[in-house]
Amino acid sequence: MVMNSSQMIALGAEQLSPQILGSALRWFAVTVHHQHEKALAQHLADIGLESFLPLYRTRRIWSDRVKELELPLFPRYVFARFAFRNRANVLRIPGVRGIVGFGKETAYISETEIAALKAMVSSGLPVQPWPYLKIGDWVRITHGPLRGLEGILVRQKDSWRVVVSVHLLQRSVAAEVSRLVITPAKRIPGMA
Repeated sequence: MVMNSSQMIALGAEQLSPQILGSALRWFAVTVHHQHEKALAQHLADIGLESFLPLYRTRRIWSDRVKELELPLFPRYVFARFAFRNRANVLRIPGVRGIVGFGKETAYISETEIAALKAMVSSGLPVQPWPYLKIGDWVRITHGPLRGLEGILVRQKDSWRVVVSVHLLQRSVAAEVSRLVITPAKRIPGMA
């Protein structure tokens, strides 16, 4: 089976054979040991592999103080971009537990999902981990730093949030937005 790059991106986290992936660079979810996400992301950068570790800020209250922390949006995962044929080298890196897949088939994460996560994290808006959602209204943001981004609209108390999901991990991230900057959008097949 031969696919062009747009067909591969449209598949999202589908099972793909080594013949399809070959030497093309793809994003994969690498599982890591507890609290080793930052160290692994740095190690990947040090050896020349592109990585992405989305972080968020949160406050934790201890009995004697309040501390602001920067934590991974997806605990125990680091996104890494590499050729499928190089997966064995990635698996040998200290701290790596595995690469997310289906059975013995490694699965990649679409460029669209990674781009949406990068946009959310770099927007300056507060982001936070969010329960994975499959239902809800599919919306597009029309104004502001997230203009053009599409996701699921949810409501929490008195605020509106747009949720972007990484389907392979069944995890999501939410950004608070004004109801005035969102419009209904047509859901793209395979992106539900």
